[in-house]
Amino acid sequence: MSKVRSLLIALCIGAPLAASSALAQKPFQVEQRWVIGGDGGWDYLTVDSSAHRLYIAHQTKVDVVDTTTGKAIGSIDGLTRCHGIVILPDGKTGFISDGGANNVVVFDTTSLATLAKIPAGTNPDGMVLERSTGTLWAFNGTSHNATVIDVNQRKAIGLVALPGKPEFPVTDDKGTVFVNIEDKNSVVRLDAKAQKVTATWPLAGCESPSGQSFDRAAGRLFAVCDGNKMAVTDIHTGKSLATPTIGADPDATSFDPKSKLVFSSNGDGTMTVIDTAKPGFPVVQNLTTMKGARTMTFDAATGKLYTVTAKFSPNPAPATPGHKSRPIPSRHLHRPGRRPLGYFIPFSLRYGQDDLLSASRWSAASIFETGYPAHAQLYRTWAG
Repeated sequence: MSKVRSLLIALCIGAPLAASSALAQKPFQVEQRWVIGGDGGWDYLTVDSSAHRLYIAHQTKVDVVDTTTGKAIGSIDGLTRCHGIVILPDGKTGFISDGGANNVVVFDTTSLATLAKIPAGTNPDGMVLERSTGTLWAFNGTSHNATVIDVNQRKAIGLVALPGKPEFPVTDDKGTVFVNIEDKNSVVRLDAKAQKVTATWPLAGCESPSGQSFDRAAGRLFAVCDGNKMAVTDIHTGKSLATPTIGADPDATSFDPKSKLVFSSNGDGTMTVIDTAKPGFPVVQNLTTMKGARTMTFDAATGKLYTVTAKFSPNPAPATPGHKSRPIPSRHLHRPGRRPLGYFIPFSLRYGQDDLLSASRWSAASIFETGYPAHAQLYRTWAG
């Protein structure tokens, strides 16, 4: 089996100066790169700001990383194919959607031990906690429905049918949940108390919506789509407000209520930054990250974004002299609609000779092939 070495990249947002002027003063930059290691693919990330922890869905386990050091704390093991992670507000209990086992795993955040397994639909994927009802919504990608879980009782209390394949959910924590429907190019509004669909809106100009974020104050949903587009939707009317251009192959988006900026993590190795406070939703930066870095999470307490990607080590030495390992695009190795396992390219990553970058202008450090992933090292750039 090929070995995966994953570089976890923390993107530093910096201290916002004003609603939308922060970026003009100081562009975002890659602050740290952490080698996590291990086998298998990656999916969603979740950050617990108060505990300084980053949870990363890592196929058959969830890796837990200390965000202050970049060091691994431990992992929740025994999973089949995990996707989403939700941590309760008290920080004591977490939930993981295990799509391969068709259940939601409850775990203790201190010991990382499994506490319970709650049956769900087929292939539970994205999840969201709706605080006003104390319910966790696990959206089942294959059975096209949502399992509603009482987080206190740790049991399913409802099953809501959906018009297609759900992707990523968000909530206003006042009783309303929104989830985009990937195969219908639409977004659904749900009543969390009544446990029913109350509206379905088409996402104009959006193909295969995946990641979604939410500006609660302005009542806007942001969905990333194929075709290098982000769909902006008014939650009061269901109407499309804009479709700004983003990077290719996106899978996640986050919104920062302080700076009014929305971010799209793209598999082409970019992070698109959009100013939602200005007319037309202009793109203000396309930050270079790494190929395959499609999922992310945002830490509102520190203003940092975290994204993750994976690289596979070289194939075994060929029997034929002169034969080289052949890179295989990850899109050929996963079923449609799922996140890739990684890019099969022998590599290690190093910054260029200058670790200290200009304070006035950020430019991407060079990435070049120097050997095997096991030789990848941690480098840091300092903001001026």
